[in-house]
Amino acid sequence: MPTSTIDPALTYFPPMGVYETLFKFLDATGRYMGTEGTHPWAQGFPLTTPVPGGPDIPTSIEFTHADLKYPPATGGMELLTAIRDYYARFYGANLTTDNIAIFAGGRPGIYATLAFLKPEYRVLIEETEYTPYYDALHILRREPIIVPSNPENRFRPTLDDYRALAPERSFVVKSNPCNPTGVVWTDDALRALVEFCQEDGRGGLIDEAYEYFHLPEPVSAMRYVQDIDQTNLFVVSAATKGLQAPGLRIGWVVASKANIELFRNFSSIAMGGVARPSQICAAGLLEGERVAQARRAIGAFFGSQRERYAVGLSELGFELFTGEGGFYHWARLPGGLTAEEFNERLFRHHAAILPGPLTDMLRRGPASPLARFVRFSFGPLKAESYEGDLAILRKALAG
Repeated sequence: MPTSTIDPALTYFPPMGVYETLFKFLDATGRYMGTEGTHPWAQGFPLTTPVPGGPDIPTSIEFTHADLKYPPATGGMELLTAIRDYYARFYGANLTTDNIAIFAGGRPGIYATLAFLKPEYRVLIEETEYTPYYDALHILRREPIIVPSNPENRFRPTLDDYRALAPERSFVVKSNPCNPTGVVWTDDALRALVEFCQEDGRGGLIDEAYEYFHLPEPVSAMRYVQDIDQTNLFVVSAATKGLQAPGLRIGWVVASKANIELFRNFSSIAMGGVARPSQICAAGLLEGERVAQARRAIGAFFGSQRERYAVGLSELGFELFTGEGGFYHWARLPGGLTAEEFNERLFRHHAAILPGPLTDMLRRGPASPLARFVRFSFGPLKAESYEGDLAILRKALAG
């Protein structure tokens, strides 16, 4: 807890897990991870330059004086329309713009959903999941029900595991593809999960930040939703990953009109809308043919990177548990080495990974079954960095 000459009026809480690692890296190296000369294997951002076969990425935005006024609390119509048309084209979704709320990134949409979730709903969440889910649930004082996801089931729980634990009123919170494991629910499994979340007394939030990072094609729960207005299902995505624009801070939630109305009311109180220039840029990134090209290129490039690093990490002795999505490798370190010890060695090379315990939804620290697990991100890495990356990893493993 930070020192202070006063008794702070605000309740202290630590930074989200990824940022905890970033701040430790800064203290150890004097540099911010992601800057020139660092190796940001702990971070969840993609390349912001074009990938092979992918579309150009804009570096300027045109807007008028009118766009400097307060933005609509509902989101700008060009972005709402682009998102609606996107889900209709690629997943056959029957949406209107009233089914979509715009947020300043995906995390605010996730946090708002959990903040307004009625108290009688119990959250079902997998044991190994996206780090800020824990922080949001902890701050909001919501005690989740933990679905086993660990080395024993190779981080691949099934719907039967959810059903066995689900109380009368339950609400699934899940990333798909999963961050950190890359495990993806597709086809019949994803359809069944959507149907489960649509049952009476149930709901769910499916976070699809890594939608594009799956081969042979992207996956979305929206393919299996017949009438979202008859559900308490929330599908979350953002411009951050597949559209390669984390700095825009644009995210969205797709849900029933009744639930979206609450988000718009919330925006009028707490956000005041989202920056118009960012919305204009994101709408352009979602233009039909451009986004079709991006979906193909992102899957192909990052899929090849996943395969390439799988070979290199395995040869170094990492035990891989990685699924088929995302831009991470989820692995157990060799030789009894813990993730924290490994990071201390990596800091000397201006590199870092995300330690497994920070993805533990029970936050068991050194006692966690994830203590020897690491999330290695190849998202921000150019293809030509591969040999240098493996050289640093080899040195860190050696001591």
